[in-house]
Amino acid sequence: MQPGSNDTRTILVIDDEPHITHVVALKLRHAGFDVLTAGDGEEGYEVACESSPDLIITDVQMPYMTGVEMCQRLSANPPTASIPVLVLTARGYALSPEDTTRTNIRGMISKPFSPREILDRVQQIFGASDAADAAIERDAA
Repeated sequence: MQPGSNDTRTILVIDDEPHITHVVALKLRHAGFDVLTAGDGEEGYEVACESSPDLIITDVQMPYMTGVEMCQRLSANPPTASIPVLVLTARGYALSPEDTTRTNIRGMISKPFSPREILDRVQQIFGASDAADAAIERDAA
C-alpha cells in the first residue's frame, strides 16, 4: 500500500436516507476508496471511534444526533479530533462560523448534489495528485 493511494483511504458515509448513503458509497468505492456507512449520528460516532476513517461525509439533519453534534463530539475526542469532515446539507441550510471553528468540518455540499461533485470534493480534501486522478479514471473505466 502506498501513501496517498485511494486503496489506503477509508471514508465513513453517514446519512439517515439509505439511498443517499448507497449512491455516495457506490461512487467512492468505484473510485477505489474503502467505504463504511452509518444511518445516523450516534452510529456514525461509534463507527468513527472504532475505525478512525481518513474522512467522514455526513448529513447535518439526522435523528438521535445531528451531524454538527457528532462533529463536536469527534473534535472533543483526541483519537478522532483530526478526522476531516465534509457535510451534506439541505439547500438553504447554513453552518454557523462557530460550527466550523469548533469542529473539523472542511466543506459543505448542498443537496441535491451529483456524486461526481462529492468525489471532486473528496479529492480536494485529500489533495489528490494528477497520478491519482489518472488511476481513478482507469479504475472507473
